Formats: sequence, structure tokens, C-alpha cells
Amino acid sequence: MSRFIKGMDLSTLLELEQCGAKYYDNGQEMDILDIVKKYDVDTIRLRIWNDPKSPEGEPYGAGNNDLDTTIAIGKRVTEAGLGVLVNFHYSDFWADPGKQFKPKAWADYGVEELEKAVYEFTKESMKKILAAGVNVTLIQVGNELSNGLLWPEGQVPEYDNIAKFVSAGIRACRKVNAKIPIMIHLDNGGNNELYRRWFDNYIPRGEDFDYIGLSYYPFWHGRLKQLEDNMNDIAKRFGKELIVAEVSMGFTMEDYKEYEKLEDHERKGYATKPHLLENIDYPMTIQGQADFTKDFLNRVANVVDDKGCGFFWWEPAWIPVPGSGWATKASLEYIKDKGPCGNEWANQALFDYDGNALPAWEVIQSFKKK
Repeated sequence: MSRFIKGMDLSTLLELEQCGAKYYDNGQEMDILDIVKKYDVDTIRLRIWNDPKSPEGEPYGAGNNDLDTTIAIGKRVTEAGLGVLVNFHYSDFWADPGKQFKPKAWADYGVEELEKAVYEFTKESMKKILAAGVNVTLIQVGNELSNGLLWPEGQVPEYDNIAKFVSAGIRACRKVNAKIPIMIHLDNGGNNELYRRWFDNYIPRGEDFDYIGLSYYPFWHGRLKQLEDNMNDIAKRFGKELIVAEVSMGFTMEDYKEYEKLEDHERKGYATKPHLLENIDYPMTIQGQADFTKDFLNRVANVVDDKGCGFFWWEPAWIPVPGSGWATKASLEYIKDKGPCGNEWANQALFDYDGNALPAWEVIQSFKKK
């Protein structure tokens, strides 16, 4: 039996603590890392943005995950006895299928310059992370690369350039420490055509890697059966081990703007959009979240040929507190988004809006891969 990773993305940890977030388990206030350890989590995923502040020095928010911030969280995670997944975005802020903005410092670079920049940034970052004593157990080169990275040069269908950029990151990681496994991560885990097309194009062109990472959000990515079918197909087709690098499920549809002290026009969350419930397997309730988690874990653990190797719940501790939102005015300008800037995620967390641990934690704790 292969090891089954139980992971959480806690990239906003320092920001949340600075904004006053507190967490409770059975009524007792606890450090968030003590809670995740109690419930059998072994690995923490941390993102890295190149330069998450404006040219004037204004922070972009959402954790402000530059290298120093990520190292600071990584050291705490390591001291707690947990492993770290380092997640390179190769952007100054969010990188996902809808936006892959080049870092400001690389804005005028062509293909060769970008390839070199990825290599050097990755190499120097990994050197500093490891020199700081962070226990890196996995590295993710790029984030949700379904439509490529470093647009426009690396935008689908420019697979030659995509492979150059991703491969540069992989080579840099291996130059620093060849023993740490590498993951390539796409979104939309229920979309088999996407995974076949992307990896059919990448694998003949690019450096080898260890894990295929998937995102799976049921309100966007289809039913669990679609995720299961896709994982089974790509496990057989590509022979790689699989990790669901991002997953979440809501526990309520109640709004939380009062917790953030926001006006109606400042809200941009999903808690108030019931149409997202039309195609999911479980209701967005506390029990529904727990039932989803059990079903999801069983499907991942039972991927064909023992290829299902774990998961990372995305930002389970991002509860609604004033001052911690998905963006700031400065970052909205960088990503050309009109906003607003509140917390979009609180109803997807594994804590209620007051920071109390939800029953899904017990499902995660008790789950064992057979």
C-alpha cells in the first residue's frame, strides 16, 4: 500500500492570526497546527508568489505569500512535525485557469528569458527554503496549469512553451534536491478530456515528474463519479500517482458579511448563490460536508492500481475575520479585476464562522486507506 497524504493548505495562516482568527476544538482554544495534527494531517501546502505587492509597496493580501512569508510558515509547520508542499505560482498573485499573469519583474520577457527566470527563481527559492530548515516533502511546479502559465507566451495551445517553463522549474528543483518529488497540477478534476489532452501534449515535450495533481470543487467540477472516472482513466493512461491538490465542500449557505464587517456591495462570496448546488452530490450542510468528505476519501483511496495517494483541503482555516480577504485594491489592479475584496471562502472551511472545528475533521482523522 502506498502512503496516503492527508494535507491542508494553510497559506493564509500568518495573516489570519494577525487579523485575530482563533480556533477551537470541542470548545477549547488551540493553535491551528495542533488541531490539524490531532486530526491526523501530515502535510501542509504553502503557495509562493514572486512579489505580492504593488510597485508602491502596497500588499496584495490573501496571505501576502512571498518567499519570506512562506518560509516563516514553513518553519512553524516543520517545528510542529509536519511536511510541507511548496506550491510555485510563477505570478505575483493568484494563478489559475482564468489568470496566469506574469510577475511584474518578468513582464517584458520573451520565451527564453522566461524559461531562465523560472529556473533561477525556483532554484534560489528552494535553496533558501531548505537552508531555513523547512521540511519540504513535495514540490508543485505551477498552479492549476489547465490553460498554461506565464501568459501569453505560455498559454494553451502553446504547449512547446508550457513544457519549457514547467521543465525549467522541475530542473531547478532537482538541481537543489533531486530526491523531493514533483507534482504537476491542473484544475477541474472531473474533466477527462482536459487531462488527456494536457498530459498527452506535455509528456513528450517535458521533464518527467512524479504526481499528477487535480483540483476538485464539486460546485464547479462535476459529480464525484466524474472525478473517480477521470482519476481511474489517467492513472492507467499515464501511470502516475495522483493527489487531489485542492478540494473543499461547503458546510452552509448562510452569509458571513457581518463577521467581516462588510457592506452588501463589498461581498463577493459563494454562500449566497444557490444555483451552485444544482449539480453536487451532497447538501451544503455540516453533515453534508462530513458525508462528502467520507465519500471523497474513499474514491481517492480506491483509484485503480493503488494510484490514489492523498488530498489537500484548500484553506480550511480561512474563517471570516476583518482584514483577511482574497484581494486588496492593489492586487485587483494587478489582475485587472473589479473586485470586491472580501472573503470568498469561509463557508468552504473546516471551521464554522466562529472558528469551531466541524465534524468533517473526525472523518479525516478516522480514515485509513485499506
